[in-house]
Amino acid sequence: MDTAILPSTLLLTLLLSVGLFFFIRASTKDRTQTAQLISEQDEAVFMPKLQDYFRSRSYRVVGIDKESNQVTFEGFVKPSRFLAVFLSLLAAVGLVCLSLVLSLLVPQLNIFVWGLLLLSPLSGFFYWQKAGRLEKVLLKLEPNFSQKQPSSKITVTAHRDEIIELQNALQLKLSD
Repeated sequence: MDTAILPSTLLLTLLLSVGLFFFIRASTKDRTQTAQLISEQDEAVFMPKLQDYFRSRSYRVVGIDKESNQVTFEGFVKPSRFLAVFLSLLAAVGLVCLSLVLSLLVPQLNIFVWGLLLLSPLSGFFYWQKAGRLEKVLLKLEPNFSQKQPSSKITVTAHRDEIIELQNALQLKLSD
């Protein structure tokens, strides 16, 4: 094989490995966002539905600030088994590619290079350790006087997936 091909392939493989490393690390990144949602229901009807929704999602009330009309929910978010296995498989594929290139470049270290594959379950373990955490959801309920019919406006600070799930479950609209 041409001597210029292997070093350039190694360089590209190392660049892809760096991308894979940051992808695995980003799987545990905090993605907290704030969104303003509008419900077509009055506050008296809407608040019990919100409480039931968060109770069904295993959140509990940890704080109520009556002055600002804000409620704080807290719940433990379990890591995804599928994502842990998927990240381990991605790491295994990346390490196979790196091992293949290294075994062609340095055939004397062939056994040790293929031993890198044993590191792939560490990515799933890393995800499992970091992804399981306590999540907080802050809700601030405000009456919405801009419309003629009674409605409620809530400001939610939570993980972006939780905001999307809340919006879908209770048919809420994003505020303009």
